[in-house]
Amino acid sequence: MSDTPQPDVTAAATTRVGSTYRVQIRPGFDLGTTAGLADYLADLGVTHLYSAPLLAATPGSAHGYDVVDHRAVNPELGGEAGRQRLVRALRAAGLGLVVDIVPNHAGVAQPAANPAWWDVLRRGRDSAYADWFDIDWDRGRLLLPVLADSPDALEDLKVVEGELRYHEHRFPIADGTGAGSPREVHDRQHYELISWRRGDAELTYRRFFAVSDLAGLRVEDPAVFAATHAEILRWADAGELDGVRVDHPDGLRDPAGYLARLRAAAPAAWLVVEKILEYGEELPAWPVDGTTGYDALAAVSGLFVDPDTEGDFTALDARLTGHHTSWQDLTHDTKLAAATRLLAAELSRLAALVPDLDQQDARAALAELAACFPVYRGYPPEGARHLAAARSEAGRRRPDLTATLDAVTARLRDPRHELAARFPQLTGAVMAKGVEDTAYYRWSRFVALNEVGGSPAHFGVPPAEFHRFAAARQVRWPASMTTLSTHDTKRGEDVRARLAVLSELPGRWAEQVTDWMSRAPLADRAFAHLLWQTAVGAWPIERDRLHAYVEKAAREASLSTSWADPDLAFERQLHALVDRMYDDPGLHAEITAFAAGITPAGWSNSLAQKLVQLAMPGVPDTYQGTELWENSLVDPDNRRPVDFAVRRDLLARLDGGWRPEVAADGAAKLLVVSRTLRLRRDRPELFAGYRPVPARGPAARHALAFDRGGAIAVATRLPLRLNRAGGWRDTTLSLPVHSVADMFTGRVYSGSELLMHDLLSTYPVALLAPTDSVEAAA
Repeated sequence: MSDTPQPDVTAAATTRVGSTYRVQIRPGFDLGTTAGLADYLADLGVTHLYSAPLLAATPGSAHGYDVVDHRAVNPELGGEAGRQRLVRALRAAGLGLVVDIVPNHAGVAQPAANPAWWDVLRRGRDSAYADWFDIDWDRGRLLLPVLADSPDALEDLKVVEGELRYHEHRFPIADGTGAGSPREVHDRQHYELISWRRGDAELTYRRFFAVSDLAGLRVEDPAVFAATHAEILRWADAGELDGVRVDHPDGLRDPAGYLARLRAAAPAAWLVVEKILEYGEELPAWPVDGTTGYDALAAVSGLFVDPDTEGDFTALDARLTGHHTSWQDLTHDTKLAAATRLLAAELSRLAALVPDLDQQDARAALAELAACFPVYRGYPPEGARHLAAARSEAGRRRPDLTATLDAVTARLRDPRHELAARFPQLTGAVMAKGVEDTAYYRWSRFVALNEVGGSPAHFGVPPAEFHRFAAARQVRWPASMTTLSTHDTKRGEDVRARLAVLSELPGRWAEQVTDWMSRAPLADRAFAHLLWQTAVGAWPIERDRLHAYVEKAAREASLSTSWADPDLAFERQLHALVDRMYDDPGLHAEITAFAAGITPAGWSNSLAQKLVQLAMPGVPDTYQGTELWENSLVDPDNRRPVDFAVRRDLLARLDGGWRPEVAADGAAKLLVVSRTLRLRRDRPELFAGYRPVPARGPAARHALAFDRGGAIAVATRLPLRLNRAGGWRDTTLSLPVHSVADMFTGRVYSGSELLMHDLLSTYPVALLAPTDSVEAAA
């Protein structure tokens, strides 16, 4: 049950958001600069700008998810004046605004920047903000893991201008405690500075995942909710905010109660949650409009992976790496490691809630249940079956813990028990750290599937499965977001689209990657396989970008090196391999030739998946820059500056009548994006339903088509196999209307049957609509 009574509010917003364009507003690309995009975004066809968090963040923050002051717009983004300028520019262009908010945590890396945290450090439990943060005050002083890993680190403390200083770190001094040596002053404070290495095991406040610089907020407290949401809700009340994206609801104590309170406070807002659903999982019946689209991403991207070659890639990866571990066993192990190491402090806090049990056994049982939990977290009442599944699997793996597992599970089934309220906050973090941030970098079978919201064990999505997914979405969550790229995706959409081509070339890829790995070996063969796939998916990529990627990816994998204990010898080998890709003329030429060979089919996949994502049920988002080809990898690579001048010029040429070829400039993708978004904006009645449109003939399996209620999207899938089989031949598409026009070519078609080779002779995609729609979208 929720801790908060849920008011009688509807789930759907009254504000209509047709489509969004995500901009990473940040220092260097601030609110004023973003305001200058309004006319371009309107021309592109979107209805709303979708921004990164705007509230005051840790000074220098490049992302804004470390909010330090909920009362004000980030001064580094232009402050309130900049926000007002943006709103005026958007309204003048006929656009709305959707803003990302961060209810789960606040930034505490620079205490002086966060007034509430500073006061808690100064006054301890007597602070007016002591209840804002999820602190276990019963364990003594508040532990802050900022010191070097040295027994004499505290010797570097200084008292300067009434503050305790440790190198660049500043901390307040409680009233009446400032006399004596810096060490003596430190020992009198409400906080204790400890080694950064002790943080994961001994921390006394809830964090965001394992990030000690982000302290969990008790937003379930009405007073905390009111204080941390007043500014955002002021914008909504003033008509200056049309939608809200809620970051990381799984971290909250009571997501359902929180969302009910938010919906009641902003009843007209379009409200979406960054809820990552596992394969087959349904979004709870929350008072929201849907998710941020990772479920759609997985379904759409999977359409372009050939499910028939799964066995080939399983065999190849086993041969290359020598590993035969299943995805289930791998993720169990990485989740267990996350629970017992990275999140050891959180695990200890949970175990302490069952003091009648042996604490070592309680920790082991809770960790095993979290490792076996099949989704990010459970929600009542559906969560009971997930807990039952976790208990069954945990008992199979640890029969020695049967009695403790039973005792712990009984508490977890009791909604009145504190353990039942806190355990779900752990399972979400365990899943994120163990799977997204670790297993995705170890599992190298086919890395196009290693994506947030995806299931690497689920190899491809047949058209019939996609149609079922889309039809259900139209009925249940028609205003849920769809996306293909975000600031959190591991690889950009066009990289995944090109990698999907490998599923059509299992033999050729096996021969090529085996040769490369033998000529340029790396001790960690699983990571080598992941690296070679990533390289050909993103090639050509600047050397420094690939270096940055491999270092982050290898440390995330935490096998041959790690963030906590980097293995510099291995990392030198890794960087040497990357350099060889560029400096060895023969190897460089081979990589370039192989990537070039699969690029045209990758472009076909890119256009097809983009059309499907933009036209399917839901509110489509375009991540900044992805209206052209975009070969980004994991952050911060996917937050690089975007050349909007190039995009403006290409869009103007398209609007002048140019119909580009599918080529390296990416203009064909801009054509698909702009014409689809404009049609959705100008003729929303054509996108009010969902029905599969059947293709008939020898190549029918290569067509994916659906009718949205007047607008018909047609996309090519598995283009290499299509070409090898002789093309479309006499495959036809059955139309529900007699006369339609293609938004991309302007051609008009009549009749109830269209030949696919005629329809897709220029582009591998088509968007058909009533003939009077061409001029509207042009």
